[in-house]
Order: sequence, then C-alpha cells, then structure tokens
Amino acid sequence: MTPFAILTLIIIYFGILFIISHFVSNKNSGNDAFFKANKNSKWYLVAFGMIGTALSGVTFISVPGEVGNPDNQFKYFQFVLGNAIGFIIIAKVLLPLYYRMNLTSIYSYIEKRLGTVSYKTAASIFLISRTIGSSFRLYLVVIVLQRYVFDFYHIPFGVTVLISLLLIFAYTYRGGLKTIIITDTLQTFFLVSSVFLTIFFICNSLNLSVFEAFEEVKNSNYSKVFFFEDYMKGTYFWKQILGGIFVTIAMVGLDQDLMQKNLSCATIGEAQKNMFTFTGIFVIINIFFLSVGALLYIYAEKNGIAIPTDLITGKPRTDLLFPEIAFHHLTLIPSIVFLLGLTAATFATTDSALTALTTSFCVDFLGMDKVENLNKHNMVRNRHFVHLGFSFLMFLVIVIFNAINDASVVSMIFKIASYTYGPLLGLYTFGLFMKSRTVHDKLVPMICLVSPAICFFISKNSSLLFGDYVFDNELIIVNGLITFIGLLLISKPAINETRF
Repeated sequence: MTPFAILTLIIIYFGILFIISHFVSNKNSGNDAFFKANKNSKWYLVAFGMIGTALSGVTFISVPGEVGNPDNQFKYFQFVLGNAIGFIIIAKVLLPLYYRMNLTSIYSYIEKRLGTVSYKTAASIFLISRTIGSSFRLYLVVIVLQRYVFDFYHIPFGVTVLISLLLIFAYTYRGGLKTIIITDTLQTFFLVSSVFLTIFFICNSLNLSVFEAFEEVKNSNYSKVFFFEDYMKGTYFWKQILGGIFVTIAMVGLDQDLMQKNLSCATIGEAQKNMFTFTGIFVIINIFFLSVGALLYIYAEKNGIAIPTDLITGKPRTDLLFPEIAFHHLTLIPSIVFLLGLTAATFATTDSALTALTTSFCVDFLGMDKVENLNKHNMVRNRHFVHLGFSFLMFLVIVIFNAINDASVVSMIFKIASYTYGPLLGLYTFGLFMKSRTVHDKLVPMICLVSPAICFFISKNSSLLFGDYVFDNELIIVNGLITFIGLLLISKPAINETRF
C-alpha cells in the first residue's frame, strides 16, 4: 500500500468524522452537551463506543506484538480477566455512588468527602495521568504513520503529531461528549470489523481455515495463557489478576474519561447495563487480538519476515510487526482494513481523553458547572482555550516520549499508570471505607507525592529487598496502600460520619 493511498484513506476517514461532528454540534454545543451529552445517551451506544475508547491503538498493535515474547505469550489475558472483575466492581460500587451524587466530574466526590485541597489533588492526578497515558496511545499510531507515510514526504515527526492533534481538536472542540458518543460508535465498528477481517485475511494467506488457524495458534509457542510456575516473576497469574482488577478500578472507575460516558446515561440501571455489556465484549475482543498476535508471528516465521527495528536505536520494535506485515506483505484490502482499525482504535481513545481532560479542568478548576460563575459566551470561549491547551500539552509529551522511549508502549503505559493512578486508588479507598475519619486536607498533596516516590524506590530495588521478586501491575496496589496509610496517619475522627 503506497503512502499516497494511506494518506488518501485517512483524509476520507476524517472527512466522515467532521461531517458527523458538524451535524451533532450544530444541534447543541453548550456545556451540558459537551460535558454530559445532555444526560440522554443510549446505553448500548455507550457500551459499544467504549470498546474503542478502552482498547486504543496500544491493544491493536502492542498487545499482538508482545505475544512473540516467550516470557509473555498470552499472559496479557490474565490481566484482561482481572480487568473484567474490576469492571464489575465499578458497576456495582462506584457507578451507584456517582449517580446518587449527580456528579459531572467524579472528583467532586473527594471534595465532599475529604476537602477542597484533596479534591484539587485528585483532579490534578487525573489530568497528569490521562495526559501522559493518552499521549502514549496516540504516539503509537503516529510512529506508524510517520514510518509508512510521512517519512516518504520528508515531513518531520513533530509535524505529524501536530497534524494528528489538530484533526482531533477540530471535530471535538464544539460538540464534546455529545459528538464523541456518535463518532466512537462508528470508530468501534471499524475497530471490531478490522480485527475479524485481519484474522480472515491472515488465515487466507496461510491457506488455513479459521478453525485450522486457531488449532495452529493453540499448538504454537505463543499461546501459553496461565503462568503459575514462579510467583517471583511479573507474569505470575495472581499478580496479573490482582493488577488487572486494581488498574481497572483506578484507570476506569476513578478516571473521568470512561466514567464521563457512563454518567451520560439517563439512569444508573442503563449505566450498569452498559458496563456489563461492555465487559463481555471487552474480554472476547482481547482473545481475538492475542490470536492475531500469534498468527502474525506464525506468518512472519513462514515468510521469513524479521521484526522491524527502531530507526534511531536499532532495537527490535514488536509494535511495528503488525503494520509491517499489513502494509508490505498483504494485499491492498487487508492493508486498508488494518489502517481503518488502527486509526479508529487510536483516535477513538484520544478524542475521548481530550474531551475528558477539558471537562475535568473546566469543572474542577474553572467551576463551569456553576453557571453563575461565567456568562455563556465566556464559558464557551474559555472551554475552547482549555481544549486547545491540552492538545498542545499532549503534543509536547509525545515529542519528548519519542526521544527517550525504547520499550513496548503497552508495558510503558501500565508501568506509569501504577505510579500515577495509585494515589487516586488510595484517596477513594479512604473516602469509601473510613467514613468515621477525616484528613488534614492541606497535607494530602504531600502524601500523594511521597507514595509514588516510595513505590519507585521499592520497584527499583525489589530484587535486593525481596529476594529477586519482580513487581508488575500489582505495584498499583502497593501505591494505593501506601497512600491509604499516609492518609490514615494525617486523619482524625470526624465530628459527623459522612453519608457518602
């Protein structure tokens, strides 16, 4: 597939998104539509659209790429099972709380429960965490576009990033969540279709039926799912399950992005139906992503295809195996299918994150949910500036990350999440389970800074401290626990026990 063909397809793709955005935002571009989609989203549209938001280009490329590591194989599915348990906990515990309090920003709970400084701290943690995480996810698709399209036209990496973010800004800055609900549904359709069609095309290239292909995957060296052999390693089953549960609670249940979509449903019942449906689809689609990974490596072995190397470091980049095969070793139609899936997965995540970041800052720091604070014209103008500001911030993060990263993006995202989301986990745990105590509000930021620092020290010295024990995603539990203990140390009995 030529660079010109790829570029043409991307232009057509964004043209469709702009048309949708135009019609949606023309009907209503006020704050209620931007922040809450007028509180009338259909649960089945939210459930389906959330797949694209939750999976991202990381799942589309990096998860299949990780399958080729003999120490990983299908170990990611253990983490996915933990995710599923986490989604159910969110649906049964956190969603009822958010609906009962009628929240626009979920961090308003912390204000009512612990105080204003704690509230601003929680919102700040989200802004930092989601900006970094979403930038990394967008980075993945940008390096693919750079390598296979823009390098051909001698366009610098920074310009590619800027173009990508400006395109996202252009179709989200007016309609916000109202637009995202519709566009993400379309993008998830492209994503899911792409997964199934990719399996079909690879099977066809290997002269295998779909059933023969799954048998081939099962008998390959890439399909080990459960790792019980060594609890010291990061792949150990219970580490992955527990890490999956708590990473999900922190990165979804305590994250404004995905919760904002849930809160756009009219009732708690519809929001819970959305979460349960989403959970089932999420587990199934990840099985297929891992299968795609195994098939890619089987295909590469049979056709003598080497894993692409990083142009700067010269190290193998498993993230690039999928696009390498799709663009250079399959026919035109599979290449188009891959590109649509990758673009849909990545931009569905980034547009949603950008909207959530804007919502959190506007509500948590500018008070735009309090209509009396600003007139309508000023609110819309300020919201646009905030939206643009976060677009530029993501641009800076991606450019910096590109200069220093030499690891698989999927491992980097969850590693950083363990540090950034851990304090949120501790704050909400304290708020929910220590209702008879209140904290010294002004000391909370210090606790939320010290906890990740202690976790970083523990992780870096785990072999020395715990006899070759290697931390993986369960580090977020340690981070949350340290934060919880710190909050307990700066707390005192409450005068009146909280109802929240």
